Amino acid sequence: MTLTPLAPPMAATFAPPVMEARRWLEGVDFPPERPLINVSQAAPVAAPPEGLRRAIAEAALTQVEAHLYGPVLGLPELRAELASQWSAAYGGALRAEHVAITQGCNQAFAAAMATLAAPGDEVILPTPWYFNHKMWCDMASVKAVPLATGPDLLPDPEKARALITPRTRAIILITPNNPGGVEYPPALVQAFMDLARAHKIALILDETYRDFDSRDTRPHELFTDPDWGDTLIHLYSFSKAYRLTGHRVGAMVASEARLAQVEKFLDTVAICAGQLGQIGALWGMRNLGDWVAGERAEILSRRAAMIEGFARLGDWRLMGCGAYFAYVEHPFALSSPEAAKELVRQAGVLLLPGTMFMPETDPAGQRQFRIAFANIDRGGISMLMDRLSAVSL
Repeated sequence: MTLTPLAPPMAATFAPPVMEARRWLEGVDFPPERPLINVSQAAPVAAPPEGLRRAIAEAALTQVEAHLYGPVLGLPELRAELASQWSAAYGGALRAEHVAITQGCNQAFAAAMATLAAPGDEVILPTPWYFNHKMWCDMASVKAVPLATGPDLLPDPEKARALITPRTRAIILITPNNPGGVEYPPALVQAFMDLARAHKIALILDETYRDFDSRDTRPHELFTDPDWGDTLIHLYSFSKAYRLTGHRVGAMVASEARLAQVEKFLDTVAICAGQLGQIGALWGMRNLGDWVAGERAEILSRRAAMIEGFARLGDWRLMGCGAYFAYVEHPFALSSPEAAKELVRQAGVLLLPGTMFMPETDPAGQRQFRIAFANIDRGGISMLMDRLSAVSL
């Protein structure tokens, strides 16, 4: 069916990659002795802990306000809790007024971008990039300028400097990275902060997967700078730490002046994030510290299993591994999109090709896959390695 009219930026935006990949499963049988191994999406598949679910259920039954519109920037208690915990974790002095609660982290990104960039403006995205960031830029007619990262998947501030133009509005970083899994060193994050500040542009730092960082030290020192708010916009998601993906609760930390503009966007798009999800996130922050630590330990164990597994697959190259993701270079003669479809049929494995995270003109994506391993245990990872090693495409 032809849609008339259809806005050209929307028509030019590619289809959601995870949904496209799911269509590859149609018509394929997965017998009991070889069930599907789905490593295509970074989302918990289990329910939140019972205590968190009870907190949501009790709120639904007893709190009338949980079913009504809430404050546009989020529940004051949740904003204050995040500010307090971030101050302790990052060594800063954040206040509730620096925090906005959003309908998922993707909405936080969209809201930040809406305050920064107009059609025709530019932002710098390291590649491989998170596809939803690229999709929002395309829909908003903002040019996403790719910053190639090379074999270590770490972006180079000097290469970024060369890409800055009078129309550049922001540099976007994700650490631990999606899709690459790599953790950016504190000095590298600081170098990008300094670069952005020198050019009077924003640094958007997405730390959705911060709860699964392998380091026991601070991932950066940006919040110790009393003037952080002139440059930094920090994004977070409650979805992974507390298994709240279906409730869509994210957060943005930014200057009060920035959040005054963000409030306009949020009020127009969703009015407020879901109250029950926010109540669950607040209960989780206050009560699940030890549980989240256990979740982190399990993810780090699975990360170790991935590293060990790819060490046995000599014709594969593990480019990055951390948090929920491994990013790999495959040995197949087929391109990554063709090989990914064949892996569904021949190996019962669903993963995403690197072309979904790259500009169409970048040939590197043809040789790469993203594997979201957080939803399979060590036994599942061993099975994944066995299947990958047995396939020749």
